[in-house]
Amino acid sequence: MPRAVTNRRKAVTTLIAWTIGLLIFFPILWTVLTSFKTEADAIAIPPKFLNFDWTLANYVTVQERSNYFRHFWNSVVISLGSTLIGLLIAIPAAWSMAFVPGRRTRDILMWMLSTKMLPAVGVLVPIYLLARDTGLLDTRILLVFVLTLINLPIIVWMLYTYFREIPAEILEAARMDGATLRYEILYVLTPMAIPGIASTLLLNVILAWNEAFWTLNLTAARSAPLTAFIASYSSPEGLFYAKLSAASTMAIAPILILGWFSQKQLVRGLTFGAVK
Repeated sequence: MPRAVTNRRKAVTTLIAWTIGLLIFFPILWTVLTSFKTEADAIAIPPKFLNFDWTLANYVTVQERSNYFRHFWNSVVISLGSTLIGLLIAIPAAWSMAFVPGRRTRDILMWMLSTKMLPAVGVLVPIYLLARDTGLLDTRILLVFVLTLINLPIIVWMLYTYFREIPAEILEAARMDGATLRYEILYVLTPMAIPGIASTLLLNVILAWNEAFWTLNLTAARSAPLTAFIASYSSPEGLFYAKLSAASTMAIAPILILGWFSQKQLVRGLTFGAVK
């Protein structure tokens, strides 16, 4: 029998959830509000929440100073390219580990996960030198390749977890009906794991979109994504908070919209197999 939940407990739980949600969202809200302030209002003490002169001058200045759409396109190509290539590699790898495990499968998975614990700065110099010597420095191809390698362990682990929840008997039945390995993966396994694949794709697009360390160190102008676009508003003369907030708002708006419209799919995929 499920335990009855009182109205008072529901109200307290709802209040706590809203409080946590507002605390998490407040930095984004403050950034958006600051983007509509003048530089004087942005650094005013005490801070002005809504009682300030709203202006779009910061957005106009940001667009005049930087080509937003070029940075935006670079972010789209880099994030989607690295995620799709990662999925093409990870789906067969996760399938083999989930349905044809070997003695070292668990060790390989743990080794892949351990690579995420390596400080990125520890491999920056060799990757930078390789990129310079091969002529790939400041190119989107380089960033797609690097971000694919960085996020591949996460993609494999997530897909491996989802594939483990699919009954092996279904794949065995497909083999008895004459399905080859390629058709088994394409027409049996992949459709059943669409929620997990979709959530993996969305999560890794977000991770690649927000990646700053590699984009700032391996790009200059041609292939700079939106993370470099934001960083360009930090100068030796100081921080221009209103313009920096406008640039940040323009950079995070696409991914916020994507997350808002795909939240149901994302939650469904992240909880895939959690409740029997």
